[in-house]
Amino acid sequence: MYKNKIDNMNNLSGIAIRNLRIEKGWSQRELADALQLLGLDLDKNAIQRIEARKRFVTDIELTYFAKIFEVDYSVLLDSQTE
Repeated sequence: MYKNKIDNMNNLSGIAIRNLRIEKGWSQRELADALQLLGLDLDKNAIQRIEARKRFVTDIELTYFAKIFEVDYSVLLDSQTE
């Protein structure tokens, strides 16, 4: 059987994204606005669901998060950031 969740989580990057956002001093809305300026159409609710690990994150979205936070995308996949 195909399994696309780990421990009922939909992504590994949510915690890292939250931590990086907080380090920048941004609200979820400010992060969504910054991503939209780069061309990625995510809103505050999508950011909230990603950080709570309730929403899947695409590889395209990961590249935008890496760009906005100026980190390698592998930093976002580190599931040991909790």
